[in-house]
Amino acid sequence: MEIRDQDMNTVKSKEEFSFLLLRSILGIIIASHGWHRLLTGGYEPFGEWLSGEGFPFGFSIALAITLFEVCGSPFLVMGKKLPYICATYIVIYLTGLVMVHLQHGWFVVGSGSNGIEYSVLLIVSLFCIGYPRINTSTKPTLIKV
Repeated sequence: MEIRDQDMNTVKSKEEFSFLLLRSILGIIIASHGWHRLLTGGYEPFGEWLSGEGFPFGFSIALAITLFEVCGSPFLVMGKKLPYICATYIVIYLTGLVMVHLQHGWFVVGSGSNGIEYSVLLIVSLFCIGYPRINTSTKPTLIKV
């Protein structure tokens, strides 16, 4: 698909392209995470860890999260059911942020390890995708952008 300058002459088409790009990259990242866990059996130790943290049905929760990462990603890329898809991912990654990453600080690599910066980026990106019109105002503005 070739994108020419005249195809993107309106703010709306540029905005749509930007959201498509962001949804596609996030969809690939999330799907690859889920597929890797599914194909390597990583959901089993994940489920054991969840059970050890006091979650009932840890294995089932881990498998459900894994399958949602795999099956929800195409919906994310296609822009379907975004508020529901994004809200579910936000809950999953916010829980992981609190339970795993917060104790390690901010940085994922470099000045630290396993911190929250990557999770924050995912959560904020998913929020922007799932709820893009949250700041839309019906009042006229004085400044045109």
